Amino acid sequence: MHMADALISAPIGLTMMGATALALGYAIKKVEKEDNGSKSVKMGILGAMVFAAQMVNFTIPGTGASGHIIGTILLAALLGPFAGFITIASIILVQALVFADGGLLAYGCNVFNMGFYSAFIAYPLIMQPLLKKEINTKRIMGASLLSCIVGVILGAISVIAETYISGVSSLSLTSFILLLVPIHIVIGAVEGLITGLVLGYLYEAKPSLLVINEKEEEMSKKSIMVLGSLTILTATVLSLFASKNPDGLEWSLAKDEVTRTKAISSVAHFFSQIQSHLSLLPDYSMKGIHGGVGTAISGFIGIVTVVLLSLLIKKLIAKKEQHVN
Repeated sequence: MHMADALISAPIGLTMMGATALALGYAIKKVEKEDNGSKSVKMGILGAMVFAAQMVNFTIPGTGASGHIIGTILLAALLGPFAGFITIASIILVQALVFADGGLLAYGCNVFNMGFYSAFIAYPLIMQPLLKKEINTKRIMGASLLSCIVGVILGAISVIAETYISGVSSLSLTSFILLLVPIHIVIGAVEGLITGLVLGYLYEAKPSLLVINEKEEEMSKKSIMVLGSLTILTATVLSLFASKNPDGLEWSLAKDEVTRTKAISSVAHFFSQIQSHLSLLPDYSMKGIHGGVGTAISGFIGIVTVVLLSLLIKKLIAKKEQHVN
């Protein structure tokens, strides 16, 4: 669901950047009050895990399209919605700056579409109420499925709104909805299934890892080693088997001549130039290294970058809190 700059106008891109900045500012203030130094480690390792998982696109049968999990519901369940939102925003920033995955002008749109709706609507209004009453693996699966589907659908509808307000699509509104929403229902269901399985396993293994229990604990060294190993395996090996089909958004717009021929605005060109200079590993590849080796190395660099950025953000938040006190 990563939007390219060609899908939005400069006013929409800048407006959504402002909205994202406000949401991140609010989330940072909430995380400041948690006073949990160990959360930086969780943000780093879980952020890296979601980054790696997003590299593995899965084929959607009968469509010629693919999808990948977003991971915001998973992050919210393990970190809380505020730290989860900061973490997904960090992941999307690394993807845009290092790998040119998603436009830089579209950064605010992408954070809102993939992070805001899941962290601040689907999680608190669906997942939390369902698991507050009673928690077990069956309820975790049901809550994960419902909240992931709703979060992904809201994000898809937001993509449609941002594109249409920008006036860059030749598709009729009905056609766009019929193409984009159903395929993202499937993507949301797959994400919900994966999220439910992961959270269900963690609930059985160590319930305190789920913030819904209100007994959140720091991750043990064993948990860090296991999750870290799985993350590296996913980014460097499983990513090589990712579907080559276009993702749901690209597939929906494949016949839209307007979005493919739209003249880039001066603002979009400015952000595109910045991105082209900063993106050292465009499309998760390395110059001079062909095939899976370049993808594997890029994946490893990506997870390390996400971990370091998460640790830096949490450290800055902690320093800000100490300064205020």
